[in-house]
Amino acid sequence: MQHRIVVLGAGYAGAVAAGRLARRLRREDVALTLVNAEPDFVERVRMHQLATGQELRPRPFAEMFAGTGVELRIARVTAVDVDRKTVTITAADATGEDAVRELEAVQELEYDTLVYALGSDWHDQGVPGAAEHADHIASRPGALRLRERLALLAAGAPVVVVGGGLTGLEAVTEIAEARPDLDVALAARGALGDWLSPKGRRHLRKVLDGLGVTVHEHTAVTAVAPGHVTTAAGAAVPAAVTVWTTGFAVHPVARATALEVTGAGRIVVDQTMRSVSHPEVYAIGDAASATGAGGKPLRMSCASGIPMAWQAADAIAARLTGGKLPRTPLRYVNQCVSLGRREGLIQYVTADDRAVRAALTGRTAARYKELICKGAAWAVAHPMLGLPARRRRVVAEPARTDTPLPTTTPA
Repeated sequence: MQHRIVVLGAGYAGAVAAGRLARRLRREDVALTLVNAEPDFVERVRMHQLATGQELRPRPFAEMFAGTGVELRIARVTAVDVDRKTVTITAADATGEDAVRELEAVQELEYDTLVYALGSDWHDQGVPGAAEHADHIASRPGALRLRERLALLAAGAPVVVVGGGLTGLEAVTEIAEARPDLDVALAARGALGDWLSPKGRRHLRKVLDGLGVTVHEHTAVTAVAPGHVTTAAGAAVPAAVTVWTTGFAVHPVARATALEVTGAGRIVVDQTMRSVSHPEVYAIGDAASATGAGGKPLRMSCASGIPMAWQAADAIAARLTGGKLPRTPLRYVNQCVSLGRREGLIQYVTADDRAVRAALTGRTAARYKELICKGAAWAVAHPMLGLPARRRRVVAEPARTDTPLPTTTPA
């Protein structure tokens, strides 16, 4: 019998894991299924570009995985039963008013090994009015909705981006560059770029000043209304459009299972990305709570998700074929920030993601970031390239008595 591997989610982490597994294992030995709600790969790191009217190259999964042996299922995951080893899926277009069709479209997939990579969506942080009145760029539908709203704004209309992290910086600079006629502002809870090196902070402030962005530092937004946001100090900041970039919330399916999860719903895994409570389940990307260099938790990002996918795929292949387990801690090299199409910031960091003095800025940094984005998309679009062609035969079911590897502490 073939060993059944089911991968849930085809973002950067899930798609890369599926391709790497197809490359590592013989088709005669494994049945590899990839489940995703959309038929095309979404370059999530470019959603700020999509929101400002730029067109992105379509990347159909049917073309990416043609000839790889990966079976693609376009469906939504509604439940995972880790005791029965089943996944419940619903046809992606069978939602809302089409209740009868939705019920008829419900199916179960059985697995021997599950790779959970359902990722995350935007998080309103419980702020009143955010869910009703704010826009986001955490998904393609969200970015397209923001795109429509920005296109309708007249010159001089105020736009407020809430959140001073990487997503917020990319969003506010892209909007300000694409629409210099708008009154664009950024609301950051702390100091602007307070995690960056002095050089990085100076360059960031220079770019924002050059784009005419008003920066509200040490400003927590406590409510969102149709025409303004309210700060913790009681001030009302005008906002015809509010863009919310204050963090991510993981897909809720894992929390409803018997898997061990953190308080935020992320699956707790060891250094091979295997669940500490259910060894036949692996979690990668934003859905997983894993540690990197120095035992520090990995942040939600593409920079974490792809290496996590490599680690999980190699560990699964090793356990199935009797190979050597990967035990190298994941580490960071830099943080890449696009600041519009002509400016960028590459902040070099320690292995555990702390800024060092060195930083690359300007057009060179913008080109560097573009190469990183293209490289990540290339890795997804060419799942069968970049690895030795040698596939190993499956010799056994994954062992359940491996020596436990270090894990992250649930938050």
